[in-house]
Amino acid sequence: MTRHPAIRRQSGMTLMELMIVVAIIGILMSIAVPGYREYMRRGAVEEGLATLSSTRTAMEQYFLDNRTYVGAPDPSDTKEFAITVAGDANSYTLTATGSGRVAGFVYTLDETGARTSAGPWGAGNCWVGRKGDSCGGGS
Repeated sequence: MTRHPAIRRQSGMTLMELMIVVAIIGILMSIAVPGYREYMRRGAVEEGLATLSSTRTAMEQYFLDNRTYVGAPDPSDTKEFAITVAGDANSYTLTATGSGRVAGFVYTLDETGARTSAGPWGAGNCWVGRKGDSCGGGS
């Protein structure tokens, strides 16, 4: 009788299979991470713009009560934007200046409701709230 050598079964993954899995994960991450960063950036911009709008409401309420903008409460900053106000008794300009992930973004709003923006996504006489937007479409 002849003995047959025992058949060895392969267990685990080969190095080539592992390298393929790592490459696939790398490709997926190269797509997902920039999209996530842009999503987080849009969220920070929206928070800044919402703060500008609510501050304008507070400024107008103060003016209705006091007939002047002088002495109006200071706006509160957000995590990513410093909100400042400049003006006099009859006018003001609110400015949101970005820092951190939104560094380079500057948005303004005045007592007439005029809006401007400047930053990596574009500039104009509106609030450019996301990459690819422009002021041409009546924003």
